Amino acid sequence: LACYFAALLRRLVLVPLNVRLSRREMLTILEHSGARVLIGEPVLAAPLLRHGAAAGEGWIAGPTGVGGAGAEAEAPPEAVHLYYTSGTTGEPKGVILTGGNLGAHVDMTLQELGFSARDAWLHAAPMFHLADAWAVWTVTAAGGTHVLLPRFEPAAALELMCGAGVTITNLVPTMLMGLLAEAQKHGRAPRSLRLLLSGGAPIAPSVVARIGERLGCDYAQTYGLTETSPFLSFSMLHEEQRVLPTEARLRLLARTGRPARGVELRVVRPPGAAAFGDVPADDRTVGEVVARGPTVTPGYWRDPEATRAAFLGGWFHTGDLGTIDADGSLNLVDRLKDVILTGGETVYSTEVENALYEHPGVREAAVFGVPDDTWGESVRAVVVPGERGVAAGELVAFCRERLARYKCPREVDFLEALPRTGSGKIDKKALREPFWRGRSRQIN
Repeated sequence: LACYFAALLRRLVLVPLNVRLSRREMLTILEHSGARVLIGEPVLAAPLLRHGAAAGEGWIAGPTGVGGAGAEAEAPPEAVHLYYTSGTTGEPKGVILTGGNLGAHVDMTLQELGFSARDAWLHAAPMFHLADAWAVWTVTAAGGTHVLLPRFEPAAALELMCGAGVTITNLVPTMLMGLLAEAQKHGRAPRSLRLLLSGGAPIAPSVVARIGERLGCDYAQTYGLTETSPFLSFSMLHEEQRVLPTEARLRLLARTGRPARGVELRVVRPPGAAAFGDVPADDRTVGEVVARGPTVTPGYWRDPEATRAAFLGGWFHTGDLGTIDADGSLNLVDRLKDVILTGGETVYSTEVENALYEHPGVREAAVFGVPDDTWGESVRAVVVPGERGVAAGELVAFCRERLARYKCPREVDFLEALPRTGSGKIDKKALREPFWRGRSRQIN
């Protein structure tokens, strides 16, 4: 937390480093960014240092300690942060965020989320990722309280939320499911909690219902990217929507939601389509989500080709697929790279995952395509079971009651935990890799 403020006061560009990366990956980022100073705890920083000196409880490496040929590069004068993406599709890219980006995002989140000096924010996610770090600035601007959790464990998180009077936080679905299980186990909930945010993966309406029942707070689905500071949309209800029947309200809360203030969102025909333009606002036709506004990055650090590829026609192309309705409410269906093509049919992994999440024996689920000599790809699921347990055949049958047969998993594997990217999202690239290893392309 202190590093964010110190870098800003010293007019230094901060490059948060994902401590879950390998040493090689970290060194690649240090080299590419041109970082000249490395600050961190000894156990994390020491393997990266050529020369370093202890400073209090942490390490500080000077100009000769890190970097290399790239260390002479200077960031653009307006840059405040360089966030390196998780790199699930290849080498990570350095996302430039400016003071203007961050300031606009602070103004937007203060209004959208109703922050005040009475709020206490739980930093539950890693602060090297923007999914949590955005709150450094918004909570401070509101005069609120920062509550720090060194490592997320459901029991410790619930205890801290109850004891510290936490009013608002943001959890990725795996954290959220763990917290719900812990709250149910002990029959305890943080009474001060007013709003729980979640993003990074879809949430089924049934899970939204459990949040209200067990935690007694409001819920909002969020959508955004590192490149957008991060939030683009929220699923919070308008006043007139709060009087809708329960099932209708839950469906709306589980959607990706309406554009945030100051953000423009469109859903356009994806690259390669015969005709370019907006898809119909029928909530059925799928296209790529594009965005523009003051929170959108000016580009990628030292990567003009990636910048040009991301910005087409003045709009940032997210790589996410979704639909939009007549009210302008967005609903994501998948990442372009996660779409499964099986027997000439298109399967959106999130639709299958949502069906699996309706089963009480499923704690977490990930769905992806694997090679199939007959169908090109087939649908495979990996599940973390809940306390009651569940069999693979039971889950396949459960899906067939809810989905077309071609969308249902042909195989279901079970793991104790799913692999994660640095941002806490499920790492589908790691799950797919053993099945596609040795093949010249990642799709049949």
